[in-house]
Amino acid sequence: MRGTRKGRQMTDSDEFAARTAPYRRELLAHCYRMLGSVDDAEDLVQETLLRAWRGYGDFEGRASMRTWLYRIATNACLNALEHRRRVLPTGLSEPTADPTRPVNFAPEIPWLQPMPDVLIAPETSDPAAIVTAREGMRLALVAAWQHLPPRQRAVLILRDVLHWKAAEVAELIGASVAAVNSMLQRAHATLAELEPDTPVAEPSDPEIRALLDRYAAAFEAADMDTLVTLLRSDAVWEMPPIEEWFRGNTTIIELVRAKCPYSAGEVRMVPIAANGQPGFAFYLRGRAQSLQILTVTPTEVAHVVSYHDSSMFAAFGLPTSLVANTSPEPALP
Repeated sequence: MRGTRKGRQMTDSDEFAARTAPYRRELLAHCYRMLGSVDDAEDLVQETLLRAWRGYGDFEGRASMRTWLYRIATNACLNALEHRRRVLPTGLSEPTADPTRPVNFAPEIPWLQPMPDVLIAPETSDPAAIVTAREGMRLALVAAWQHLPPRQRAVLILRDVLHWKAAEVAELIGASVAAVNSMLQRAHATLAELEPDTPVAEPSDPEIRALLDRYAAAFEAADMDTLVTLLRSDAVWEMPPIEEWFRGNTTIIELVRAKCPYSAGEVRMVPIAANGQPGFAFYLRGRAQSLQILTVTPTEVAHVVSYHDSSMFAAFGLPTSLVANTSPEPALP
């Protein structure tokens, strides 16, 4: 009898794993949109699956497996969001005028993290599916969502990104349809004041690829004269966990020259992709220094979030060193 019960449990476990596996990546994307943290999102997906497994015996199929999992994940995220929100430097202060002044590292601040595309990309080569998976993942958009109260954020994501019906969202959060519509309206009003009006270009566009190649080549050649022409005149540069941020292409170049002097051949730019945006892993003299996530218009680089945290390289499948040299090489930019 014991062996029969164990066999049934194993069968249920295999069935549960098979039915939930197709949703793991999109659940990770959903939790990330809510939380702004890859680490927290991965934890919440595991918690979601654990809760789902515990309740699997009572799952009667009145809703789809996907809807059921999203309900569990959203409620888990709402509970987690009672404690803190993720931010970028641009959400904390005005730009710093002097790029030569000392900067302040603040690792204690809960910074918004980048999401590697490889972790959430659908396992298909269908371009439409890939574009859909990137919807609502832009770093600036996720950063703006962090300013919304948790329930407004959930309503906005479920309605605008996942295209749930108002009645479905109302049932999930325990509110009326009128309340859901009101929360969505307030969320839209808040975002209208926060979201940057930047015409974002698809990173797969050949002209954009050429622009990115010129950008990387300028960094590797220490060609600041070319780099300044590739940055939009009002470009933004921020560097979590550093609190200060900077605006203007000439100010950014002055920052690089002041804080990270180097010679041609000492930098290597390795292409990456995060939040549906192009970027580069910045190596100085073979050592991991930063991950640059770029917002690119059809003609220029408009915004760079340069993460100065080498521990993030692993999530992108990148080493922290390209050479055996272990001597410290501090750099910003």
